[in-house]
Amino acid sequence: MYTSLISAPQLAAIIGQSVRILDCRARLGDAEFGSRAYAGGHISGAIRADLDRDLAAAPGVGGRHPLPDRETLAARAQSWGINDEDQVVVYDDASGAFAARAWWCLRWLGHEATALLDGGLGAWKQPLTADATTIVPGNFSIRACLTRTIDAATLADQLSEHELVDARTAERFNGEQEPIDPVAGHIPGASCLPFQDNLEANGQFKPASDLGARFAALSDDVICYCGSGVSAAHNVLAMRIAGRAEPILYPGSWSEWIVDPARPRAP
Repeated sequence: MYTSLISAPQLAAIIGQSVRILDCRARLGDAEFGSRAYAGGHISGAIRADLDRDLAAAPGVGGRHPLPDRETLAARAQSWGINDEDQVVVYDDASGAFAARAWWCLRWLGHEATALLDGGLGAWKQPLTADATTIVPGNFSIRACLTRTIDAATLADQLSEHELVDARTAERFNGEQEPIDPVAGHIPGASCLPFQDNLEANGQFKPASDLGARFAALSDDVICYCGSGVSAAHNVLAMRIAGRAEPILYPGSWSEWIVDPARPRAP
């Protein structure tokens, strides 16, 4: 069972067995990018998992990508043909930024056998296909949650008690630029650890020892956030690869935090 990463050769060896592959390609600001990319070619047998339609609820006071209803997401997993005993593999072409959200969401529903394709689609050297995948609905069920979350109200009340890690770039964290949200800055007290720094130059995750060193100074109750709770899951995954305890995810992240002007902001 693969629960964090799977290599391209490892995936190739189990295709045709009890494995379901989710194509999670997406681009912020272009809702149809993933569908176009999937239609243009995907790993054989892969099913399309859409960031906005499947892995998030409608944007609003909960941020740009609030978590979907658990029952709704479980029904979607059934429609993807996922069974409780299946190995699930997720991939994208964006350094894992979107696939990590799918990885985290399935763990949120209790499906431990979920892994991200290390290096993404760029690591897959076999031919892609544009053929549609035939799906037989699966028996996927909600099991004991494998993740931890915190909501905005609780975080605001306990802000001084927690250590926060922001997965966005330093420019966004420092408020020097903000191309997406209407307010720039970060949650006070947070540290900036961009998710891109979890990776080697080839797009694959750094060794567990290197990731362990990156996060060594953090407590076991660290809270991960980003702009909308998507790339924060990349840091969650990296910490799990490093052998750390499951960190806490703040799903609403900065895009929810700034909805209430009473919540403190920095700088």
